[in-house]
Amino acid sequence: MQNTSPKYTELLPKLISAFQSKGLDFEKAESTARILLEGELLGHTTHGLALVKPYLDELESGQMEKSGSYEVINKTSSSETWNGRYLPGIWLTEKAIEKASEIAKNEGIGTVVIQKSHHIACLAAFLEKIARQNLMVIIACSDPRNKTVAPFGGKIPVYSPNPLALGIPTENDPIMIDLSMSTTANAVVNRAAKNNEKLGGEWLLKSDGTATNDPQTFFQNPPSSLLPLGGMDLGYKGFALGIMIEAMTSALGGHGRSDNPERWGASVFVQVIDPSKFSGESYFLKEMEFFKNQCLASTPLNTKNPVRMPGEKGLERKKWSLENGIRISEELANLISI
Repeated sequence: MQNTSPKYTELLPKLISAFQSKGLDFEKAESTARILLEGELLGHTTHGLALVKPYLDELESGQMEKSGSYEVINKTSSSETWNGRYLPGIWLTEKAIEKASEIAKNEGIGTVVIQKSHHIACLAAFLEKIARQNLMVIIACSDPRNKTVAPFGGKIPVYSPNPLALGIPTENDPIMIDLSMSTTANAVVNRAAKNNEKLGGEWLLKSDGTATNDPQTFFQNPPSSLLPLGGMDLGYKGFALGIMIEAMTSALGGHGRSDNPERWGASVFVQVIDPSKFSGESYFLKEMEFFKNQCLASTPLNTKNPVRMPGEKGLERKKWSLENGIRISEELANLISI
C-alpha cells in the first residue's frame, strides 16, 4: 500500500532520488525537490508536487538540461546577467539569490537576471529562507514562449501570467507576496478543466470578447485568454504591471519573445536588498512589524475572516503539514515509490 501522507523526511529523499534517476547531480536534484516540496507545503499545489512528473518528463526528453552551469554574460559591481542554458530553473534561481545576496551585503542592492532558464515553479517557495536573514528579496519571471494573457483592450493573447514575488522581513514572520499579473495562472485553469470545475470568477476572455468562468474555453480553437489582473474593469493595471515584468525579465535578460523560443522556460529577475545599507536593519524591521500589526488590527468586514498578511496562511499550512504529514496523490506515490 502506498503512503499518501508521508513525513517531510521520508518524502524529500524520494524526490531527490527521482530527479537523480533522470540524470541530475545531487545539488540540482536536492534544490529542485526541496523547492517543489516547499511550494506544496505553502499551499501552492499547482506549482508544487504537481510539477514533479512534468519536470521528470522534461529531463527525459532533454528539454531540461542536466549538467554544467550557467554562463555569466555581463557583470558589474551590483549586477550580473546569466545564460541559464535551460538548466533546472529552481536551481538557477537559488544560485541567483545567493549571488544577489552576496552583492547586496556589499553594495546594498544585488540584481541577477537570467535568460534561458527552465521553469522556476512557485516563487513564494524561495522567499522565507532569505527574508529570515533580514534581507528583502524580489523575484519576477516570464515565459517568452508562452502567450496566454491578452493585453487590456485586446482579444489575442500576447504574453504570460508574469508572476512577481516579494519576501519582506519583519520582527517576526516575514511577509511573503506571490501573485501573477493575470487574473489567475495557467496551471489553475488546467486543473479546473481537468476536474470539470468552473473557475472562481470570470477570469478568461473568450475570442468573441466576452468574459467567462469556463476553463474548457481555454482549449478551444480559437482559445480564450487569461485576463490581466483587474479583469474586465481594471485590467489596464494588470496589463501595465505585466509590461513591467517583461522589461525586468526578458528585456534585461537579453532573450525574449522576439527570439521565438521553442522550449518551456523562463526569463528571471532576482533582486536582494539589504536594509542595513539604507535606514538600518532595526528600523526596517520595526517599521514593517508596526505596519503589519496595524493591518492585522483593522476591524474585519467579517469576524470569521479577519485580515491576514500575505504568506501568513501558507506558513500555517506548512507548520501543519510538517507535523502531520504531506498529502500526496497516489500517482505521485507510485511514481517515486514511497
